[in-house]
Amino acid sequence: MRWTSAAAMGAAAALAGAAFQVAAASADEKVVTVVRVNDTERYDVHKTTTRSTADIAFMIGDTLVTLDYDMKTIQPGLAESWEISTDGLTYTFKIRDGVTFCSGKKMTAHDVAASFNRWLHPDTGGVMKAKAGKVDKITALDDSTLEYSLTRPHSELLLQMTQHPFTVINAEQAKEHGADYGTKGVDGTGPFCLESWEPRNETVLVKHEGYNWGSPQFSYQSPQVDKIIWKIGPEESTRVASLQTGQIDLLQHVPYWAFEQLLADNNLHSSKAEAYFWTAYIGFKISRPFMQDIRVRKAINLAVDAKAIADTVYFGQAESANTYMKPTVIDFDTGIKTDQFDYNPEEAKKLLDEAGWMIDGDVRKKDGKPLELVAYAFTLPIPRQTIEAIQGDLRKVGVDLKIELFDPTVIWGKLKTPDFDLYTMTYPYMSAADGIAIYWPSVNRPAPNRMDWNDPEETDVWLANAYAALSAEERREWVSKILHKIHDATVWIPLAHEPLYIFANSRKLKPVRAHGIYGAGLYKGLEIAYK
Repeated sequence: MRWTSAAAMGAAAALAGAAFQVAAASADEKVVTVVRVNDTERYDVHKTTTRSTADIAFMIGDTLVTLDYDMKTIQPGLAESWEISTDGLTYTFKIRDGVTFCSGKKMTAHDVAASFNRWLHPDTGGVMKAKAGKVDKITALDDSTLEYSLTRPHSELLLQMTQHPFTVINAEQAKEHGADYGTKGVDGTGPFCLESWEPRNETVLVKHEGYNWGSPQFSYQSPQVDKIIWKIGPEESTRVASLQTGQIDLLQHVPYWAFEQLLADNNLHSSKAEAYFWTAYIGFKISRPFMQDIRVRKAINLAVDAKAIADTVYFGQAESANTYMKPTVIDFDTGIKTDQFDYNPEEAKKLLDEAGWMIDGDVRKKDGKPLELVAYAFTLPIPRQTIEAIQGDLRKVGVDLKIELFDPTVIWGKLKTPDFDLYTMTYPYMSAADGIAIYWPSVNRPAPNRMDWNDPEETDVWLANAYAALSAEERREWVSKILHKIHDATVWIPLAHEPLYIFANSRKLKPVRAHGIYGAGLYKGLEIAYK
């Protein structure tokens, strides 16, 4: 396995020109090149939340269960079957026999327990541990039986177990590498093995010989190509041109301006994820002086033309949103009130008048103070264009929006401060409860609860009750109460529900079915096959 330090690869970060340098393959070797926008800082699934980690983690590792294309149905993975106790506190998994790590080591239930316990151990510094539920203990009863015990039921545990922190790793190897694990070595059981990584340039995966335990949802249960080369390509036009000229084989990260021409290209297969839950929104920091008034928040929503943003910024490819989540996600209540998110600038003006903000020249004022708001936004094209469009909409109703743009490497720190009124964001989720759990708990302030939503007596309790529910019906009831409350509070401007497409070189590859799992559209890579 070849690893190159990030410092040594500084020159490679440029990926200059309109070309990706890919080593020539032998005549009988099936090699596929994929391009993505960003790299990760490490491939330790327990320490990073990035989609760039998940892209690779799903291919080089496996989870106990997998998620079908409908983003609802749980399928077998490393676990052939499972049983849940009537009190919802004990999950017993039958572990598949014949599974090996890329190193050749046989995988057993003991490895699964060691992997999960490493993630949850305080010394690891693991992320997203709430997905694991309130764990009592995780133990291997024998080589083929894992017992996962909780102190409180977790109604979405199996759904959460499809996510990349639940990837089973060789914990012995992780212990050997210590803090360098994920930058100097990774040993998983997935259909592909990590051969090399040159940060900010490329990650090379090779077929895991003997792998035949893929989930039944996939077209193939074993890898159909010998090598997958993941290149980094931040430049939009370069990615598009390289796909159309056949220099690269697969592309998910397509700029919206290129969708129409790629969908019409006869040399490309296109596949749209059957279910995909990734929503763009503008959040309000409701602890800020001007944003505490719900009339101001409602007026801002009514002043913003979300459909125009979907039609222009997203080139008509995204679905205009009037809900915080896509209504087709698990447990969403389609009966919530949404007219506060309509485009109605005249009603917005009336609300601002009612709140005491009167027009004085071009800007509304109250007690001599102008209605000036500060928005933090990413420098990336879509967030920048979106916030600029919103600035124009708000100007028409007398609100002065000051925009401050930050590079993605900087903005996450800035969003932990109390110094802004609005911010741009997109987010993935797998269910309504999952979406709520990301942003709305009081303990998640100042991030990712950047709105300063502080409701321990209802939102926090209702969410805990939803996760502790012993039936889907009971969980939906608790989730519905939260959805009604947070939508009625008008704390976000919902903008767009984004689609996910995979474009494949039709001269070389069979159609590759897109998957919606947290934006990792190629999922296990088991759909990738030569013609």
